[in-house]
Amino acid sequence: MSKISKVSILGDGGWGTTLAILLHNKGLSVSIWSAFPEYAQQLALKRENSRFLPGIKIPDDIEITSELDAAFSNAQVLIIAVTTQFLRDVLCRVKTSSFKAVDLIVSATKGIEHKTFNRPSEIITQELGISNVAVLSGPTIAREIAQGLPASCVVATDDENNAQFVQELFMSETFRVYTVSDVIGVEMGGALKNIMAIAAGISDGLGFGTNAKSALFTRGLLEMKRIGTSLGAKEETFNGLSGLGDLLTTCISPLSRNRYVGQEIAKGKPLADVLKDMCMVAEGVETARSVYELAKNLDLVLPITEQVYKVLFENRDPLEAVQQLMTRTKKSE
Repeated sequence: MSKISKVSILGDGGWGTTLAILLHNKGLSVSIWSAFPEYAQQLALKRENSRFLPGIKIPDDIEITSELDAAFSNAQVLIIAVTTQFLRDVLCRVKTSSFKAVDLIVSATKGIEHKTFNRPSEIITQELGISNVAVLSGPTIAREIAQGLPASCVVATDDENNAQFVQELFMSETFRVYTVSDVIGVEMGGALKNIMAIAAGISDGLGFGTNAKSALFTRGLLEMKRIGTSLGAKEETFNGLSGLGDLLTTCISPLSRNRYVGQEIAKGKPLADVLKDMCMVAEGVETARSVYELAKNLDLVLPITEQVYKVLFENRDPLEAVQQLMTRTKKSE
C-alpha cells in the first residue's frame, strides 16, 4: 500500500464515485475520469455527483477530469467502473491516450457484452492486452457504502498476491473484502443476478407476496448456477457474496435499478419509457437478452430468464409470464 501514489478510476457513476471516496478516506490519492467534459466540470465545481449519487460530498482533493492523460498520470492501479455495454468503446479511447501498463487493473463492472457474450475482464484483456485483471463484486449498493454503512464483497483473481493486494487496498472498518480464485463465477454472479432482480421487480409490481419472492430467489439461483457452471464457473461460488449475496441485495433493495425496471413494467409502463426516464443504466436488460441467446446456443433450460426476456423484448404480459412459469411440466426439485 505504501508504494501506491495514485489510483485512477474510469467511470463517473455512483459506484466509481463511491470507490473513489472509500480509497480517499484510506489516505490514497485518487482521480475520477468522466467521459463527459461538461459533467466532469460540474463534478469538480459542485463536489457532488448529483446525477448518480446525490447528497454525498466528494472530497475536495479527489481529482476529477475528462482528460485520459491526466487521469492516468502517475497511477499504479486502474479501477474500471464503466457500464459493460460502453466498456469496449471506452477502452478503445484508452488505447489512443498515453496509457501505459499499471501495476494492476481492477474491474468493478458487472454485466455481459451483447453478441460477444464476453465478461468485463475478458473485454479488458482483449483491448488492453493485460491479463492481470482482478474483479471486485458482491452486494454493494453504492449509496450505502458511500454513507459508511457496513458491507462485504469479494475480489476474484487467480493470482494470490494480487488478491491480497486488492483486499488490502479496499479493506476498511466498514468494507470487508474476501478473496476467491473463481473469476468466471464471480463475474457471472454479478451479471446474472440482475436478470433475477428484474423478475423480483415484476413480482413486486404485480403485488405478489413473500412466498413468490422466496421461490424466485431459490429457482433463480439455480439458473445462475446452471449457466455459470456451463461456462466453467464453480458451483459453490454462487453460494457466496458474489452470487446469493448480490442476488438478495439486488432483488430486495429499493435502490436497485434492475428491480425498479421490473416493477415499472409490471405496472404497465413500456420498457422504452422506463429506460428513458432513468439516469442510470440497468445492466439486467441487455444481460437478459445476451443470456437468453447464450442459453439457446448452449441448449440450457432457464425458465425465469426466458420469461424475463419475453416480457422485455417480446411484449409478453407479465401475468402471462408468471402463468407460464407456474404451469410448467411437473418435476422433482
